[in-house]
Amino acid sequence: YVNIWVCKLKRCPPLCYEEFSIFNPFYFIRILLEMNLRLSGHPNLRFQTHVPGRKIVSNGPQIRVSAALSTATANMNTISNEFGLVAGVVVASWMVHHGYMAVKVIQARKKYNVSYPALYATAEECPNPEHRKAFNCVQRGHQNSLENQPMFLALLFTAGLKHPITAAAAGVIYLVGRVMYMQGYSTGVPDKRMRGSIGYVGLFTLIGIACKWGVQSALAVLQK
Repeated sequence: YVNIWVCKLKRCPPLCYEEFSIFNPFYFIRILLEMNLRLSGHPNLRFQTHVPGRKIVSNGPQIRVSAALSTATANMNTISNEFGLVAGVVVASWMVHHGYMAVKVIQARKKYNVSYPALYATAEECPNPEHRKAFNCVQRGHQNSLENQPMFLALLFTAGLKHPITAAAAGVIYLVGRVMYMQGYSTGVPDKRMRGSIGYVGLFTLIGIACKWGVQSALAVLQK
């Protein structure tokens, strides 16, 4: 772990030396940000590892950093309980993409005899064109969903910080759309993937929340 000492802050009365430990990197980041905001004089930071039995001596005035730790901890606790709904949608996303869809691809591989590591069926491995198209539709449905999952999760987290209940509901709609998309694509008729278009309702809702929050924050900064 890391011990942090803040020293040599001008115009600061001598205070007791104090150290604290950071077990979580998010605490580390938040504490630095908090100290940067609270200490406009840009104090010098000195990072050292803990040495048992050794007394650290520092010249010049000292400043306690426990206040920054408590403030950072309080800021982390400002996340509402409703954000747990967003966490639930994240788990549901894993089940849809890496559970339901993955099983569909495994079943298609066995059915159409497409072995690993081939990503898509080829004419050499799957001579029947109908079987080849059917497997590739299943595989492409899964692949497309995986390609869009990172963007969905990023929007879900961002929107969830502002409006967790709305974001969670939008996430559920998106996942329902993805399941319908996969079901339609798995029929072997690519046009039937459009059954999952309802998912765009959830996706654009998340985008709207994130955009609104971004614009509001930008306007607030410009007004200062």
